[in-house]
Amino acid sequence: MAYEHVSTRRVEFSETDMAGLVHFTNFFKYVETAERDLFEACGISLIDKKNGSFSGWPRTRLNCKFSAPLRFGDTIRIHLMVKALKDRAIEYQFRIYRLDGENQKTLAAKGQLTTLYTKFDAESGVLRSAELPQSVRDALQAMPETAG
Repeated sequence: MAYEHVSTRRVEFSETDMAGLVHFTNFFKYVETAERDLFEACGISLIDKKNGSFSGWPRTRLNCKFSAPLRFGDTIRIHLMVKALKDRAIEYQFRIYRLDGENQKTLAAKGQLTTLYTKFDAESGVLRSAELPQSVRDALQAMPETAG
């Protein structure tokens, strides 16, 4: 069972603004990349399509504190941790670091994200929250209180 995943990537030119800095909305895309990587590493489908219905993870809450800029070409490391598994939701804590050289990193942002497990019923046309699948509960666990 996993409670943490680390993803590393480089900042692309298209993610920057006219000042050459990463636009703040891209920080959230980085967190979503780490979430996808976590699910893939655990063998869980992030979006599950079956018989005209699907399930997914809309975002219900997000906060972020920015503390250092990111620029084109920077290598970043995204730490995503499962803070809590709820009946119908997952709460994450994240940190995004800029790698400044060997064994040096700068905290660029930190925050929390809550996702809600939902199912779309093709017959009724309604998207509703649902209990977390057992496969998710078997693959993920909340981080220890000493972590984070």
